[in-house]
Amino acid sequence: MPSTDRRHRAAVLGSPIAHSLSPVLHRAAYAELGLDDWSYDRFEIDEQALPGFIEALDGTWAGLSLTMPLKRAIIPLLDSVSGTAASVEAVNTVVLTEDGRRLGDNTDIPGMVAALRERGVEKAESAAVLGAGATASSALAALSEICTGTVTAYVRSRGRGDEMRGWGERLGVDVRIADWAEAEQALHAPLVIATTPAGATDVLTGSVPKAPGTLFDVLYEPWPTRLAAAWADSGGAVVGGLDLLVHQAVLQVEQMTGLASCRVGTLRAAGEEALRGRLPGA
Repeated sequence: MPSTDRRHRAAVLGSPIAHSLSPVLHRAAYAELGLDDWSYDRFEIDEQALPGFIEALDGTWAGLSLTMPLKRAIIPLLDSVSGTAASVEAVNTVVLTEDGRRLGDNTDIPGMVAALRERGVEKAESAAVLGAGATASSALAALSEICTGTVTAYVRSRGRGDEMRGWGERLGVDVRIADWAEAEQALHAPLVIATTPAGATDVLTGSVPKAPGTLFDVLYEPWPTRLAAAWADSGGAVVGGLDLLVHQAVLQVEQMTGLASCRVGTLRAAGEEALRGRLPGA
């Protein structure tokens, strides 16, 4: 167990950051693990402020969670980056070692795989990805482990399509690019991963098939999204953003504390309670 002779600090950084559930989840993990000397906060940090923040960290800091727009901006400030993070050029986890090293990793990718497996999705013959941002590249990395066929990415611009095709080549995923105007066709894939901002998929709710497969919607607030609700009403399986957030947080806690982590159910219950507004803002 980590020593208790000094306080251990961790935090999530990003901009905007007020909405983040990470403090709720990590604090729930600390409570279950009996880590009374650990704290977890959030800081509004943009790309310009990031180097100064990192350089000012002292020996009490154990780790950081990174959200947008910092997942790539953090990389030049690190001593090493895991193969998983390097595969998508995105770091969401930094472990700060006792000898002062900064180690970067990406727990979003294994978190996605774990969230799908928890719902019984071990393999998919094909898949569709809605969107082409940073989360979409992590989705492709996750699909490289479970999808045996083609992944069709529905994008709004040719430039984004070229990026997704490039990520596919790097990750060994057979990626086909389709225009966003054809996005309703995505809903017929056995696995659909929606990585778009809130409201972007609302127009697709009327196109949900009568017997849909599995939808993984990475949003957790507001929840359910209109697409997720329509999907569930049609009898399809739904994996949500909270599922992803919980599974990736479990991995972060393990890395930052050096302990076998807490139960997924503990973090999920804390997140659900926070989303219901029963917990004060962190």
